Amino acid sequence: MRRQISFMDEDFLLDSEMARVLYHNYAEQMPIIDYHCHVSPREIAEDKRYENITQVWLYGDHYKWRAMRSCGVAERLITGDASDYDKFRAYACILPNLIGNPLYHWTHLELKRYFGYDGVLGPDTCDEVWKLTCDKLAEENMSVRGIIRQSNVKLLCTTDDPADSLEYHVALREDGTFPVKVLPAFRPDKSVNIAAPGFVEYIGKLGKTAGVEIKDFATLCDVLQKRIVFFNALGCRTSDHAIDTFAFDRKLSFGQAVSIADVVFKRALVGDKIDPEMENIYKAALLRFLCREYTKYGWVMQIHMGVYRGANSVMQEKLGPDTGYDMIRGESVVTAVQGLLDAVNSDGALPKTILYSINPSDNAAIGTMIGCFQYTTEESEGFDWAMPHMQQGSAWWFNDNLAGMKAQLESLANLSALGKFVVMLTDSRSVLSYTRHEYFRPILCSFIGGLVEQGQYPADMETLAQMVCDISFNNTKDFFDFNVQ
Repeated sequence: MRRQISFMDEDFLLDSEMARVLYHNYAEQMPIIDYHCHVSPREIAEDKRYENITQVWLYGDHYKWRAMRSCGVAERLITGDASDYDKFRAYACILPNLIGNPLYHWTHLELKRYFGYDGVLGPDTCDEVWKLTCDKLAEENMSVRGIIRQSNVKLLCTTDDPADSLEYHVALREDGTFPVKVLPAFRPDKSVNIAAPGFVEYIGKLGKTAGVEIKDFATLCDVLQKRIVFFNALGCRTSDHAIDTFAFDRKLSFGQAVSIADVVFKRALVGDKIDPEMENIYKAALLRFLCREYTKYGWVMQIHMGVYRGANSVMQEKLGPDTGYDMIRGESVVTAVQGLLDAVNSDGALPKTILYSINPSDNAAIGTMIGCFQYTTEESEGFDWAMPHMQQGSAWWFNDNLAGMKAQLESLANLSALGKFVVMLTDSRSVLSYTRHEYFRPILCSFIGGLVEQGQYPADMETLAQMVCDISFNNTKDFFDFNVQ
């Protein structure tokens, strides 16, 4: 008899009995490690509270902004000067149009888990939900820290620039009242993107933080190395890089690239325009240097690639970056990144790495590329081997939807070892986004359960349960060497 399906019930996205067993008995019980997010460490340190749902939902979420624009909402009600209530009402009114969009699911998961609301948000329920969420946010356990605790988060990594003081991470480290580990993650993009507007000003800021005038490439590398030491002392285990455009010159040795990078860097400091060829040589030299430093400290390097940023130049100029005007870049940079990784590997300095592409067409290329760098020289007793040296990251940004996650899981399973996969991350500025793990885990269990029910994998519950728990939590802990239970 066909199971009665209700809107987003307890078996949401679980399409078989095996999937339901794997999720409810195992995946659902696992805690969360969020190793890449954009939550503010200041808001965690100060335990920020929100007056209303708009502040936590709509103030910085370009996913929602894009959806509202897709429904014809005026910018005044998105990023403009409209009241918080009017912005929330605009979002509530467009929700019925978002059938098939993960925002529809995320919205209702967040309302259900954090606010106890089992209804459907729309024009008719807008006022009901507004009042309910305002009342709930006034409760003691709905501060930033309270929400993170409720989410069963054991550890999270924020995104931090080398020029940041990390003062809020220092405060959190000294604060014994918050059980969740909050670690910095090293994001040096502003020092790498030499042709970007504001580069010279940024180098001045970085030098001021370090108490050094950065006049050449060697000084820049020295400052970045010292910042890595500082980040490491505060528990940092990972770096993150956005590589949107890149071409790698395989003919140049590291020494040759550094010599050219020094000339290019000095030209940039006096305001000279840097052509793309010189820009790529500079980027490659600095990235190869940074990889050496990451390897020293056992850090994981994350590379997010393939974004075309600011596709609408008029709105980018008006609202700035990260406001919903980015898109999937047509041409792939996977081959260029492979050249970089091969060169770093030849230098003997390839760190553990996770690769993400915003372009789903890159799934197979990445799935095969990671297999070229996953060897290890470490021996272990029995079959308890270490995690592989390189990973394909979870479906990212425009792909963290039902179809995108399924496609990424299937591609990785076909080409690599799904049982060694590291888990989903939020990549979000909102502390309510931990339900994205609740979205990913049923998709994972349905994928695995489907293979079992089709006879493609044995119904060995002990092995399957361990696999689901590993992918949901254990693999991430082991890959990053996080000290959590």
